[in-house]
Amino acid sequence: MSSYHQQKQMIATCDKSGNITGEIEKWEAHKKGILHRAYTVAIMHKGKLLLQHRKHPAFGGVLDATISSHQLVINGKLEDTIESTIKTLEREWNITKKDLLKPIRNDGWVYYKAKDKFSEFIEHEVCDILIAEIKSIKEPNFEFAYGYSVVTLDELHDTSTLLYATLAPWVQVMIQKKLL
Repeated sequence: MSSYHQQKQMIATCDKSGNITGEIEKWEAHKKGILHRAYTVAIMHKGKLLLQHRKHPAFGGVLDATISSHQLVINGKLEDTIESTIKTLEREWNITKKDLLKPIRNDGWVYYKAKDKFSEFIEHEVCDILIAEIKSIKEPNFEFAYGYSVVTLDELHDTSTLLYATLAPWVQVMIQKKLL
């Protein structure tokens, strides 16, 4: 587990519409399956999506589109989703604002609940979907990823493939809802 994942962090609990209801320690939420806010950032390059081979205590080894994290609650205040996304891009992919082709956009959100079959953790989230378009592909920070793949959206959407079967559950929901 990375040192980042070992940090005690507070995240926002919410209802199924994403309305904030309180705060909870991140790993407690994931052990108990408590509904909370999160986001996934799809990093796009020349119309293709970077899939992160996720190195994480929860759902490690799945393919994520591209990174997923949480807006933190700091001193009782929820982080702005875009600001949190920029920090996550830099931490996990060494991507800064100058590497972006245009501002990060929020394409909506999904609700889902999934139990990790290889750990004690449950993802139960209202997850914002953000799109970041980059000028060039960088190597991920291998503290957070085993590697990455680059795929077309057609390849991503083909539900009959092994690729689709290895996608994180939240990514499959995003595809089913036509939000990715």
